Amino acid sequence: MLLLRRGDVGPDVADIRSTLTKIGLLSDPQASPVFDLSVEHAVRAFQQQRGLITDGIVGPATYRALRDATFRLGDRPLAYLIAQPVTGDDVFALQERLLEMGYDAGRANGEFGQQTEQALRSFQRDYGLTIDGMCGPNTVRALRQLQPKVRGGRPVFLREQERVRKAGPRLSGKRIIIDPGHGGDDQGVVVEHLNEARLMLDLARRLEGKMAATGMEALLTRGPDNCPDEAARAKFANEAGADLILSLHADGNSSPRASGVASFHYGTGNGTSSTVGEALAGFIQREITARTGMPDCGTHPKSWDVLRMTRCTAVRVEVGYLTNEQDRRRLADPAFRDVVAEGILVAVKRLYLLGKDDQPTGTFTMDDLMKRELSKF
Repeated sequence: MLLLRRGDVGPDVADIRSTLTKIGLLSDPQASPVFDLSVEHAVRAFQQQRGLITDGIVGPATYRALRDATFRLGDRPLAYLIAQPVTGDDVFALQERLLEMGYDAGRANGEFGQQTEQALRSFQRDYGLTIDGMCGPNTVRALRQLQPKVRGGRPVFLREQERVRKAGPRLSGKRIIIDPGHGGDDQGVVVEHLNEARLMLDLARRLEGKMAATGMEALLTRGPDNCPDEAARAKFANEAGADLILSLHADGNSSPRASGVASFHYGTGNGTSSTVGEALAGFIQREITARTGMPDCGTHPKSWDVLRMTRCTAVRVEVGYLTNEQDRRRLADPAFRDVVAEGILVAVKRLYLLGKDDQPTGTFTMDDLMKRELSKF
């Protein structure tokens, strides 16, 4: 679809206005075909709620999220479709309900996948319903009548924490997906002779080498000539049975003064957030800023596909702004990229240490890590 923004006119705009009105973000009983300031404000509010980029523009991700927001549990039958997965707030509500009742539906991401179907079939079997893996009127009625076994605590993320604990402190044997942003014809942010795609691929390869030295298995989502979309990158991580996925990007801004590093983990505006992802994002922030002196732009929950659709913990790192002269000069320096790679590796180690036998931020070195991996830890 075309991008819709302030000043656009037409039936697609009227449809967006109608949807925003339906979900309570706009007062517009007779949908106008004009994308005006009130629509932009409503779109920005919606994007903020959903963990999307808050730009006031309706692109594919925002349009999909708007469409998904119109569905409530019970509005339509839900089932697992391989070719075209069903998505929506009704799917999210089903996943949350199953998780609360003790059924492992996986991450509540609003997409009806195979794990959701398996959890639904288990629920139907346990409660004497037709075991068809479809959430129809009878299943919805049963879900509403029965009390959940668990309230709060987000069981899927408690399981995520337990997987980290059981994995142990050693890095050796852990499988990490490194995802350098963009690629192929999509060069990302380009300023002067530098482009984001090449820089992030180089950073990814440096991180891959350091991880391999510790005994980790590091896999890259792309090479120099291809650019899989975020869904394909998430699928690659899922099929690989990854422990973590680390997505690497640089940023750009219309203001040349914008500078610093930011990290993102899975989270939505309704309180759902990956606690392990948030912890890892925090470790990465602290390590990179301590080692480089870059401004700390914080950690943020987002519902981007590479964060939302992965079954493992996922974090995206924006390492500086190519539109900022100082950040650009740093990113152009291979030694700087090596420091960033070491900081990310140390952050991963801190995640698995769970606070035990740790040492101050910015003081871990590659030599320290190698000694720990070779010791009887």
